[in-house]
Amino acid sequence: MGDGHMGVEAEASTINDHGSSDDHRNEVDIYPLSCYYFGSKEAIAFKDETLYDRINRMKSNYAAYGLRTSVEAVILVELFKHPHLLLLQVRNSIFKLPGGRLRPGESDTDGLRRKLSRKLSANEDGNETEWEVGECLGMWWRHDFETLLYPYLPPDVKKPKECTKLFLVRLPESRKFIVPKNLKLLAVPLCEVHENHKTYGPIISGVPQLLSKFSINIIDT
Repeated sequence: MGDGHMGVEAEASTINDHGSSDDHRNEVDIYPLSCYYFGSKEAIAFKDETLYDRINRMKSNYAAYGLRTSVEAVILVELFKHPHLLLLQVRNSIFKLPGGRLRPGESDTDGLRRKLSRKLSANEDGNETEWEVGECLGMWWRHDFETLLYPYLPPDVKKPKECTKLFLVRLPESRKFIVPKNLKLLAVPLCEVHENHKTYGPIISGVPQLLSKFSINIIDT
């Protein structure tokens, strides 16, 4: 019990030291789904490959460029007075957070903005509305080419093969979402996503826990 009390006191001290600025950043304002316009654009190409092909492609890319880094966006909206997570659905079966792989030398923020513009905006240059990429919520690691992603990197793994970073992206009060025709953009309740590994996989189903440090404010318009 003593250790628990010490932990609470230390946390309270940290919060007080940070001040009101950090308190504000720990709040997320979300707006009704009805505030946003949804349209479609030309389909984007996907690699149609087997698991064996994908592993070989990963090995080839690793040999050429080293660690593969992907960035994904956690984007929230309000529907029925409950926070919903925006997900892309591929081929009516696979759910993904919006995002993708970085180019060599590309920063996390620039890469995520490029990917969001490609998959969620009319113009890929992203000039229509800037994406507000916020804090990194978590990181997942692939230890070798054939393992799943894990939310930690063991100290004995010196050369991980892939890193996936999740970033909070705050939405403005309104914007247009223009999605490729071969993708579906869905708003899924956080309560449905929570620990639903079977449907959404370990990364997406863990998002509600990553958001637990934030106060989510529903803004009525």
